[in-house]
Amino acid sequence: MLLLFFAVENQREIILGAVAKSQNAVIFQRALLREFANTGLAIFVVLLSITVTTQLIRMLGWAAQGVIPPEAVLVLLGLAALRYLPILLSLALFLSVLASLTRSYRDSEMVVWFASGRGLASWLGPVLLFAAPFSLLIAVLSLALSPWAVGKAEVYRSQLESRDDVSAISPGVFKEAKSGERVYFVEKLTSDLSMVANIFVHSRQNERQGVMVAARGRAETADNGDRFLVLLNGRRYEGTPGSSEYRITEFERYAVRIETQEVKKFMPSASSRATTELLADPSPGSQAELIWRVGIPISALILSMLAVPMSFVNPRAGRSLNIILAVLLYMVYSNLISISQSWVGRGKLPPLAGWTVVHLAMTLLLAVLLWRRISVTPLLRWRRS
Repeated sequence: MLLLFFAVENQREIILGAVAKSQNAVIFQRALLREFANTGLAIFVVLLSITVTTQLIRMLGWAAQGVIPPEAVLVLLGLAALRYLPILLSLALFLSVLASLTRSYRDSEMVVWFASGRGLASWLGPVLLFAAPFSLLIAVLSLALSPWAVGKAEVYRSQLESRDDVSAISPGVFKEAKSGERVYFVEKLTSDLSMVANIFVHSRQNERQGVMVAARGRAETADNGDRFLVLLNGRRYEGTPGSSEYRITEFERYAVRIETQEVKKFMPSASSRATTELLADPSPGSQAELIWRVGIPISALILSMLAVPMSFVNPRAGRSLNIILAVLLYMVYSNLISISQSWVGRGKLPPLAGWTVVHLAMTLLLAVLLWRRISVTPLLRWRRS
């Protein structure tokens, strides 16, 4: 009976130990996933805000110069945000894992986990569990949504370039005609956009320059399809620069023929083509574009795993050194993918090498850093004891 009692107690302790270990693993995993998610969301919002702000400033400059109409700013801004989503998510995933683990080292939480039997290799599971769904999302965005956004932006810009001179005029901006023979300026538009007010037109023909000013104007289309800018209640000044002989003409109605813009044939770039089209095209340009699209989600997964050994904080070296090294590593990784893409597109590198060399090199770096950090961790624990 005594032996039976000790056997039952021993079995009970084994079961309770297994249950405690399982509960410890669940708590460990939930704590990590929660912190990864919160940190990743904050970093993504910051990165998206920076990207949208820089793009908005750039496009507002274009609108101020008359390159694009003001109503096109929001459309192009939204398409640009969709285009950069895969890159932003990839960087946010990497930095969220790195920042969370760095904080654990800095606040000595990592020592507690090591003391409870959690080695550095046990962190790979939660990181992989967190990074895998995001890598799939990045793959969908990179392979489908981002090319669609690039294609829509190119089509929209092509339509803007095909506008005639008058359609491209923005209030308060001097706009030069594509032929270079006229310069338009409109002070304001009416509320229904059918009439413009305070018009200035400078023209140059046969070594003579003319200036027309009018209080109002509108665009009209003739029966044969020709378009005219009709000026109402204005004056025309015509003469030769440097000469005092100028002819002044007052008019109630003056029609200026608008030069028709030849519609250019739209040729989509490789970055705007669908992934299925690229897979069916064995040309170097298509293969190079595929290397970039597929490389973004693969690099996101590898970088999230690289964040585990790179998150170690050495108090003597400073708290921000590993963050700086991590950002440099991300830039190097991204540039290497871009270089391999360029070399494959130019035929300097075989497609197979472009697909594998960079990612294999980073995977090897991951294995080396993990081995080095795992081999050092037991020694550190022994010295502390």
